Amino acid sequence: MYETKNFSNLLGLEGFSDTLLNNHFTLYSGYVTNVNKLVDLMKTKEVGTPEYTELHRRFGWEWNGMRLHELYFENMKSGGVAISSDGELKKVFDYLWGSFENWQKDFVGIGTMRGIGWAVLAYDSEKKMIFNTWVDEHNTGNLVGAIPLLVMDVFEHSYMTDYGTKRADYINAFMKAIDWSVVEKRLGA
Repeated sequence: MYETKNFSNLLGLEGFSDTLLNNHFTLYSGYVTNVNKLVDLMKTKEVGTPEYTELHRRFGWEWNGMRLHELYFENMKSGGVAISSDGELKKVFDYLWGSFENWQKDFVGIGTMRGIGWAVLAYDSEKKMIFNTWVDEHNTGNLVGAIPLLVMDVFEHSYMTDYGTKRADYINAFMKAIDWSVVEKRLGA
């Protein structure tokens, strides 16, 4: 069975109230609970029945909700960790976007698009390329084979408690909380 990971180390994170974080942790825990329920329930349904079909469809939503939240919480840290000025990721940003600042402008632009979802910096291991992308829903818009390096939740629950409708202010706080050492590790750099 899957277990809810403890992200209480993020409490006190600048730009994020403990109320917002605790609510977000509770929401994440619900995904873990539902993954476990679905794993058990799917075993009880006959292949080909509508129940079997719908449970398997729902599983993608719950699974990705669980994993995307884990990636999101794991790539944040109180005070953040700056990107290494001579690291591989910085070199890639410079090569593909011209500078870290240009990459950041693009990533933030994706995060401020209308709608609910996720802004993701992803790595295509086949072409050895990285790109910024939008994932609409947990189970819609994920790119097959793309490895999430940096994940930013832009569903309303991630910012409304502290920022109301000011998503850009939340994104600014998020960008200051990124632990780039985690992102670089995901890249394998």
